[in-house]
Amino acid sequence: MRAQTRENVELMQSHVRSDDDIPHNSPLHFARFEFKYILPLEKRLAVEDELRYFLQFDPFVVNRSGNRYTVRSLYYDDPSYSAFHDKVDGLHSRYKFRIRTYASDPADEVPMFIEIKGRHNNLVFKNRAPVERDGIDWSHLRGSALSRVILERAATDPVVDQFRFDLVRKRLKPVALIDYQRRPYVSKYDPTFRLTFDEQLSARHTDRVFPGATISARKILAGYTVLEVKFRHHLPSWFHRIIQSYELQRVSISKICAGMEILGLAYDER
Repeated sequence: MRAQTRENVELMQSHVRSDDDIPHNSPLHFARFEFKYILPLEKRLAVEDELRYFLQFDPFVVNRSGNRYTVRSLYYDDPSYSAFHDKVDGLHSRYKFRIRTYASDPADEVPMFIEIKGRHNNLVFKNRAPVERDGIDWSHLRGSALSRVILERAATDPVVDQFRFDLVRKRLKPVALIDYQRRPYVSKYDPTFRLTFDEQLSARHTDRVFPGATISARKILAGYTVLEVKFRHHLPSWFHRIIQSYELQRVSISKICAGMEILGLAYDER
């Protein structure tokens, strides 16, 4: 397990490129630092209002309703939920697989990716391979059948090879679907500094990317927003001032781990 994690870190490091959160034009590989904060509504509104002096909307959402878009991720784990426990145990080197898309309706023409996301010490890595969506009724695909179609339709990439290997070696299977609305900003002065507000988080216990209304969603952190700060080198001084002014407390939170706990699938037993 640990040796395999190191191999994946090396895989991710060898494919690092520049960062971009635009769903339709996102690079396939990157490395960066990510800091997270949980904000109640009143503080979120105040912080976001002040941040607008330094940030502007990601061009992708400038003309979108609410300046936000949907993020949907179907996460994989093994029968022991090792990825969950690696996170809550704070392993410095870890990774997980997910299927990511940007719509809740299978009829929407949006990209789909198979992704491996991991961490090595404080650095976050993500590699993704695009998946061809045309000609398939994704609403009926689930479990092993879904994984098989993903492998058949994904672009040739080391990420896909690793996913194929871990499906067998670790007996991976889809365990939970996480949805949320994301409002992204980029610095006016440094395009590598990005910030997102993620809200309306929900989780469903399903093995489908598009389960429809057959499976009800459970809210995660109802009434709160997850602020994610993403950068490649250092935090700008103006953001340090905002941290101090609003007494922002950095947290270690995983949307999938929070979702699995809400769904009763796994628990942090520390």
